[in-house]
Amino acid sequence: MGELKYKRILLKLSGEALANGKPMGIDFPNLLEICSRIKVCKEMGVDIAIVVGGGNYWRGRSNQYMDRTRADHIGMLATTMNALAILDAFSQLDVPARVQTAIEMRQIAEPYIRNKAVRHLEKERIVIFGCGTGNPFFSTDTAAALRAAEINADVIFKATNVDGVYTDDPRKNNSARRYETLTFDEMFAKDLHVLDGAATAICRDNNIPIYVFDMTDHDNIIRAVKGENIGTLVAKEI
Repeated sequence: MGELKYKRILLKLSGEALANGKPMGIDFPNLLEICSRIKVCKEMGVDIAIVVGGGNYWRGRSNQYMDRTRADHIGMLATTMNALAILDAFSQLDVPARVQTAIEMRQIAEPYIRNKAVRHLEKERIVIFGCGTGNPFFSTDTAAALRAAEINADVIFKATNVDGVYTDDPRKNNSARRYETLTFDEMFAKDLHVLDGAATAICRDNNIPIYVFDMTDHDNIIRAVKGENIGTLVAKEI
């Protein structure tokens, strides 16, 4: 326990991380690898909650032919499919976990109840949140920030395919420089998009730091909970 920097984390996983380069769906062996590292963190004593996106199945915002509300509801169903896949991976790894959804689907998941989610964490269960906030027009980034505030998380881990926040897109600009730390005010001033605006405001107002790191190296989540410098820390004060 002494080596941990963070005791309770909210891990934001994208649907693309589950797809692992596939145009759609889930690369389940890759998901098992991710969940095996999350298991290591849990065994170190970390309380873990997960918010998962649905972009490997559906991106409602890019669908110009549908009603936005209905398209977002389809996206919420996509996040639930991913949450159930994560649950199955944890089950195969003998890790106790629960799925809670912001829209009731009692036959397959618990409805989201804040006190029950906290109780699961106290009982050393991983909690996976599906359906985002349950409302259209809000992203899973916003859901991650909201759930992190509700469960009193120490930090939001944003697992991406880039090792932090850069001055420019490092895949297009070889001169781009990675920030080791940023304040929320600096992030807004530089127009850097770590989370969306609503999510960032929730984190800033509730003093929840965001740690951005590269999840393509699956061991990075273990390094992150130890506080190793592998990404970018965004916080109210540095």
